[in-house]
Amino acid sequence: MSIPFGAVIPFVDHLGFTLEKFEGGQSELHYSPALAHLNSFAVTHGGAVMTLLDVVMATAARSVETDMGVVTIEMKTSFMRPAKASGSEKLVAKGHLMHRTRSMAFTEGHVFDADGQLCAHATGTFKYVSRRPAAVLSTD
Repeated sequence: MSIPFGAVIPFVDHLGFTLEKFEGGQSELHYSPALAHLNSFAVTHGGAVMTLLDVVMATAARSVETDMGVVTIEMKTSFMRPAKASGSEKLVAKGHLMHRTRSMAFTEGHVFDADGQLCAHATGTFKYVSRRPAAVLSTD
């Protein structure tokens, strides 16, 4: 059973990420890439993998300060192999808070394919920010 993200994130909802672990500086997300999320080589698009890494690192940072939000300051990603998952298979992303200050979080994230092989690694820096009520989206 998935854990609520604690915030409305339409792009994350669109991609279908689920939060499976959210505690003590650790997070885990699962992702079943849809056909529309693949590149021309029929593997998960790098932008989708980077988004997965961004979100898993952000949730790791937020897991120790749940009443705060975070915004990405910087992120570096390395791709090791194609992120393959088909049918009911999922990619698994794991995030870890390495260090934090009063206002900043330093994190790392890993994405594993359906066979458990490491596909991508990232490091990221996030700034803690106060949560504000979500703005109403308008189509006007």
